Amino acid sequence: MAATKDSYAIISLGGKQYRVREGERLLVDRLKTDEGKTFNPDVLFLGGDGDGTLSPQTQVTVKVVGHVLGDKIRIGKRRPKSGYRKQTGFRASLSQIEIQSIGGTAKRTTAAATPAAEKETPAPKPKAETPAPRPAAAAPTAPAPASPPRGYEDFTVADISEKSKRWKVEQLEAALKFEKKNANRKGAIAAMESALAAKQEKN
Repeated sequence: MAATKDSYAIISLGGKQYRVREGERLLVDRLKTDEGKTFNPDVLFLGGDGDGTLSPQTQVTVKVVGHVLGDKIRIGKRRPKSGYRKQTGFRASLSQIEIQSIGGTAKRTTAAATPAAEKETPAPKPKAETPAPRPAAAAPTAPAPASPPRGYEDFTVADISEKSKRWKVEQLEAALKFEKKNANRKGAIAAMESALAAKQEKN
């Protein structure tokens, strides 16, 4: 069906349908197209002169005149018997468009129409990755030096005589060394030497 002076079209914009004519201006939901630029929306129906075509191969040219805000919508909230009142406003983001022309065959891009220069070049093959060097094995750490049992500084000679029988050889040697260097209590030294000799005889 050829477009005439009385032709109209039904186009789809932002999930909504609009009945438009040439030269008509209308407000639609905000578009991503910049101001002053044109675009071609999907045409769902072309009618006029008592005839109509569903899904026509017709092109509609639309120009974005500008981006505007809609009228303010006031929203009031009120709670009875509490004195609570609140009022807010909302302005929709809109675009003003102008229908420049209805007519012409819609452009269809085919694979043959694309020039050879625009064809995608094959991606270069990735280079073989060189294996990362393995980290050197960590050197074995030296065992931590033995230390006297926890709280040894507060032990009395009677505590040492009783508890030294349960200490390990390393703990006895460390405690004996600490005792000779610091407190030098004869009773404690004798008790630990006796416990150390008993453990060495067992081994």
